[in-house]
Amino acid sequence: MSYSRFLDPEVLARIDNLELLARTVVDGFINGLHRSLYLGFSIDFAEHRPYMPGDDIRRIDWRVFGRTDRLYMKEFEADTNASFIVALDISRSMEYSSAGISKLDYARYLAACLTFLSRRQRDRVGIVTFDEELVDIVPASAKHLDIVLHTLDRLEVGKSGGLERPVLKMAELLRRRSIVTLVSDLYHSPETVLHSLSYLKNRGNEVIVFHILDPAELEFPFEDMGNFEDLETGERVPVIPEKIRDEYREQVRAHTEGLAKLLGENGIDYFLFDTSTPLDYALFKYLSRREQLSRVR
Repeated sequence: MSYSRFLDPEVLARIDNLELLARTVVDGFINGLHRSLYLGFSIDFAEHRPYMPGDDIRRIDWRVFGRTDRLYMKEFEADTNASFIVALDISRSMEYSSAGISKLDYARYLAACLTFLSRRQRDRVGIVTFDEELVDIVPASAKHLDIVLHTLDRLEVGKSGGLERPVLKMAELLRRRSIVTLVSDLYHSPETVLHSLSYLKNRGNEVIVFHILDPAELEFPFEDMGNFEDLETGERVPVIPEKIRDEYREQVRAHTEGLAKLLGENGIDYFLFDTSTPLDYALFKYLSRREQLSRVR
């Protein structure tokens, strides 16, 4: 796929209408996907999937075969509809920004695009926001896209972060199996993250994790000595960046690799993005995972 057409999050930040932003990204993504050489997706991925050996040939879409010379299966609405829930972390640490947009704004844009894309696929969509508790709850529904976008548009940074308590409450609220996408900076140990998400996984939900960090949190490019503030607790610590940079980077690497390994071993998809990553890339990762799930079903 050509990355030249991907949209920069800082450019998108100039669009003050969240629905327009989501539509711009999703439409551009879909048009680019249809033009690309990537063969894993159909002409209309909301209604078709690639043919697999053993499929009922009566459901092959021969019109699509005539246009593409490839076999795709017709998928009826009952086969493809799902409940899609964004679980969005709005804790204080998500407010951080080193230069570009904040983690919270990036997460807001990502959630809007994922929801818009899911609704295009005729999924029921909803959202849950949380800090140490659940804050906003919009149940998944075919009619809730506008409410989800309005919730994202008006949300503000919350209190200190938590994960286990709000995820447990969210799992108890879900009445049907869903695809739950967690969007968070994950300032928790890999073991805590896995334990928390097991509440969702053990109830039959598919869980996808988008780990959002600022580029400075990954690279620690600071030069001058100063006091660094913990956004969750307000604690200030004097730091000489040059003396801790290597150790810091190693700890961040170990943390992200530990998350990827532990979650992956337990059937939870994990993707790491910094806030400069084009949103189209996140959509591609998500849609790739959806394609894999549809083949399993």
